[in-house]
Amino acid sequence: MTGSLSSALLNSAQAISVYERAFNVIQNNIANANTPGYVEQDQTLEAMPFDPNSQLSGGVAAGPVLSSRSQYLEQNVRTQQSLLGYAQQRATDLGQVQQIFDLSSPSTSTNSSNDLSGALSNFFNSFSQLSVNPNDPTERQSALEAAQQVAQRFHQSAGVILQAENGADSQAAATVQTINGYLQQIAALNQQYASDFNASQDAGLDAQMNATLENLSALVNFSTIQSANGQVNVYLNGETPLVIGANEYALSTDFSSPQTKILDSQGNNVASEITGGALGGLLSEKNVTLPGYMETLNTLARTFADQVNNQLSQGLDASGNAPTVNLFSYNQASDAAATIAVTGISANQIAAASAGAPGGGGNAVAISQMATAPLVNGMSFTQYFAGLGAQVGQDVSQAEADQTTYQDLLTQAQQTRSQQTGVSLDAEAAKLIQYQQAYDAVGKLISTLSNLTLNVINLIGPEFS
Repeated sequence: MTGSLSSALLNSAQAISVYERAFNVIQNNIANANTPGYVEQDQTLEAMPFDPNSQLSGGVAAGPVLSSRSQYLEQNVRTQQSLLGYAQQRATDLGQVQQIFDLSSPSTSTNSSNDLSGALSNFFNSFSQLSVNPNDPTERQSALEAAQQVAQRFHQSAGVILQAENGADSQAAATVQTINGYLQQIAALNQQYASDFNASQDAGLDAQMNATLENLSALVNFSTIQSANGQVNVYLNGETPLVIGANEYALSTDFSSPQTKILDSQGNNVASEITGGALGGLLSEKNVTLPGYMETLNTLARTFADQVNNQLSQGLDASGNAPTVNLFSYNQASDAAATIAVTGISANQIAAASAGAPGGGGNAVAISQMATAPLVNGMSFTQYFAGLGAQVGQDVSQAEADQTTYQDLLTQAQQTRSQQTGVSLDAEAAKLIQYQQAYDAVGKLISTLSNLTLNVINLIGPEFS
């Protein structure tokens, strides 16, 4: 009899200990409800075998603490975070470039020289005016100044693109440093997992790891493989190792060539593997989008200068002589927009007259008619520039649309994760009440068993006590 009571008392005491562990898990959940990366933990209970014949007295024991984390949901959040980081970067940076090519801007008109389109229109208008008074020094000077304005606007447009390219490189360097910082954190966390056998059950360590991975996903695309002890190995695009166990393999940048390179720890260019996150957006801008804009602008500058120079070479200047100096010059085809300039030509050297009519304005008329001629890829100069502006606008619009879409998808992914794995204070309160009732019941049982034990001892008598 006393043995059975003793077993019951021991089982009850063990139950109290189990419920106290459950209280600790609930308390930890509530305290970390807003901790980044933390998910709900649940203390499992295991029924002990009951078989009096085998002296198995039953009872309850504490099982493992289970995490509600879902790797599928985590990967979904990281994927959307990576896509959003890519779109945000492009929308921000290309939006700054768009300002110089935005033909809907109030400052853009055929009567304004504040932008390239307006400067081109003013240039051709100045030659139209010169054709009326080809020997007027003022008109000749106005044409020369209009040419200088065109060159300045080409420089301005090219400068905006170059500034965006330089800015992309600066941001890429800073982003790579931040990425390497996250890789160091992941490697350090892996070291903790390796050095502590029980670390895989550490909810705080698990939260730090997943919060760091989510932060990393906004900067670059990657995949992970998690080992049984909790360590996470990180691979760039599933190929290049970034973190293996406690070892970090840092990235670096190389700006020695026009195409920005991202180097792995072995010095290999892995830029082609980076297709997501802010770094992916920056590489897309620097290596593809912005060079495309510049190539288009260079084509326009080169064709404009060559066509105008060629037409002027067929006329006569104010003295009736064939021109010996071009109106425009540039260094080379690949930097025509940035280097186009008005030569040292004087106003009197402008060949406004046609070869068959010295002193007239026939060649100035021919120049003015170039305004609508399809001289650059089947389009006029202003149409070609408008096409570039439309391309920039389309790219910005697409990036902004992607940003909105991926922000919505990320929010949805985060909400789904929170609903399924996050801490619900209502649910924790319900569990707390449930365990509190069980705890109180066991406490009453212990009190009853104690009284019974004392009564049994009293009945047996002091000689057996």
